[in-house]
Amino acid sequence: MTAPLMPKATAVWLVENTTLTFRQISVFCEIHELEIQAIADGDVAYNIVGISPIANGQLSEEEIKRCEANYREDLQASILERNVKAKNAKSKKVLSPSQRADKPAAILWVIKNYPQIIDSQICKLIGTTKPTIETIRNGTHRDASSLRPKNPVAVGLCNEKDLENALNISKAYNEPKAKKAKKTKKVTVKKVAVKKVAKKAEPKVKKEAKAKKETKVKKETKVKKEAKAKKETKAKKTTKK
Repeated sequence: MTAPLMPKATAVWLVENTTLTFRQISVFCEIHELEIQAIADGDVAYNIVGISPIANGQLSEEEIKRCEANYREDLQASILERNVKAKNAKSKKVLSPSQRADKPAAILWVIKNYPQIIDSQICKLIGTTKPTIETIRNGTHRDASSLRPKNPVAVGLCNEKDLENALNISKAYNEPKAKKAKKTKKVTVKKVAVKKVAKKAEPKVKKEAKAKKETKVKKETKVKKEAKAKKETKAKKTTKK
């Protein structure tokens, strides 16, 4: 369990305003029972103003009454408070020196086994930075020569659920890009195919155009010859007269 917000001030309020035992207050506030007794005697925290855990939403009045009625019971924080504590506990995870040293090896393992996971998710999963990921990926990391891939789940840097979430988020991020790339590839292939067809058809078109031109020239030559023949015939007739 994580201590409430401002545990000493909360303990002062509980001592002054409830009939809870020193043990119950000690367990809830995560303060030693002897210190709670010292607070009650005025030896400790005499200058601290008490803060109501009811007003803060950390405890309900019914919960306090329940524990006042039975000294064996322990105070249970409200559901919202428990959720916040769980979130804080996760975000404030303390790593051992060996775990911190295993981070580069864990990054290498993720890059090799799950190349589809995006850098932002690797940062969140292992607790690293994008420049570090980049140096490990391109082999410029200071320990690159001695690095051996290590499963981040096995060394305690994350759990299976975190890894699965990172994969799902990366998949959702990569899918639109893959579709766009596929569409672009299709358009490019189509353009290339059209160019090839046009290239194949080009000699035929040129041949047809040449044939049409030759036919036109022949017709024009024929017309000119006929016109010339008519003119000569007309001239002969005129000379005879």
